[in-house]
Amino acid sequence: MKKVEVTMPNRIRELRKEQGLSGPKLAEMLSITPTYLYELEKEKKRLSADMASKIAGIFTVSVDYLLGVVDKNKEATLQIEPPDWATSKDKRDFKKMLEEDEPIMFDGVPMTDDDKERLKRVMEAMFWDAKERNKKTFGRKKNT
Repeated sequence: MKKVEVTMPNRIRELRKEQGLSGPKLAEMLSITPTYLYELEKEKKRLSADMASKIAGIFTVSVDYLLGVVDKNKEATLQIEPPDWATSKDKRDFKKMLEEDEPIMFDGVPMTDDDKERLKRVMEAMFWDAKERNKKTFGRKKNT
């Protein structure tokens, strides 16, 4: 039996079918045409970072999983661990940011719990990326 390599387009199609989403429905959710989605799945169009992020958010997987960078199943990619360089203060700052009890609104409408969880994962990845860039650029501050 021939082994089929799982690539980004195959993963989009695979995730879409797992969720029972038609191509036109997913295209509508992404605000693109069904033809454009078909071209992404067939590798006729390149996937932008923004579109990869949107697709990963819809399916609650990491962009790395979507792009085939990691082969872990999607459940394993949902938990983002703080990077090794994160200090306990970094972790406290992030936890405080996430635990605020204010309702999260989008266009004046409260977000669903699923949407909040997806947003939390995206924000978590962005937070750690920004922290890492800042520490590389400005260095770690030493306690005085």
